[in-house]
Amino acid sequence: MVQEILFRYLHFISLFIMISAVVSEHLLLKKQLTRREILRLSIIDAVYGVSALVVVGVGLTLWFGVGKPAEFYSKNWIFHLKVGLFIVVAILSIYPTIFFLRHRKGSDMNELVDVPARLVWLLRLELLLLLFIPLCATLMAKGVGYFG
Repeated sequence: MVQEILFRYLHFISLFIMISAVVSEHLLLKKQLTRREILRLSIIDAVYGVSALVVVGVGLTLWFGVGKPAEFYSKNWIFHLKVGLFIVVAILSIYPTIFFLRHRKGSDMNELVDVPARLVWLLRLELLLLLFIPLCATLMAKGVGYFG
């Protein structure tokens, strides 16, 4: 039981770190950024990536190893919606990550780089979708969506 609580807590905290990283990226974005600012954003994006991997790893452990039987999750359409939302968010995060990695280095760290408007909108869409993942988890905890 203690093990399950620790895994659930780690899952929860990792999701909060992930959301915090996306919020930080969104708040730090401007129409033009210096390479130094992009380097900072790439570090925040790395925190986002690591926390997302922890969310997935711990989530898989909770699904197949610790706590409720796998059937509780596998036979719940809200769980599948939650996983689907997470996958969509992960796909949306690819473009910002590539942008940050491509533009973080250069000979002049004060050189200005134009930030595409679609990058801002992708981060906003990620944040919007991330809002629904905890809602799905809350509904699942109450047994909503179970079709077994």
